[in-house]
Amino acid sequence: MSAAYTAALREYRESGIAAQLTDASPHRLIAMLYDGALERLALAQSGITFRNIPAKLKGIDATMAILDHLHSIVDVKAGGKIAQNLIALYDYMMRRLIHAKINNDVEAVKEVASLLRTVKSGWDAIAPQVG
Repeated sequence: MSAAYTAALREYRESGIAAQLTDASPHRLIAMLYDGALERLALAQSGITFRNIPAKLKGIDATMAILDHLHSIVDVKAGGKIAQNLIALYDYMMRRLIHAKINNDVEAVKEVASLLRTVKSGWDAIAPQVG
């Protein structure tokens, strides 16, 4: 693959993502963050499995950045106990990812992915009510 082709492909992909972001509702943006985190967890899992340290680090670090952002936008005042529980869950997932990063623990990555899929399914279920 030529450098020009790779650059064009990257530009096409980024423009498609930018268009999605422009048109997305706040609810959809959160769903996109969950999707992105799950994709990066798959990268981390693959990196650990195949001893690809850069892939592992990229996947874990990117997931942690997404979780950190999700944590920062939780509205505890409006969300009450549910919001507090969500923050605690994000904190737990971050700790598990740190453990996975240090110990090459693929099971910890799988656990976080499972938890995130559960949260995402709940988020997706409220979409029709949010609008």
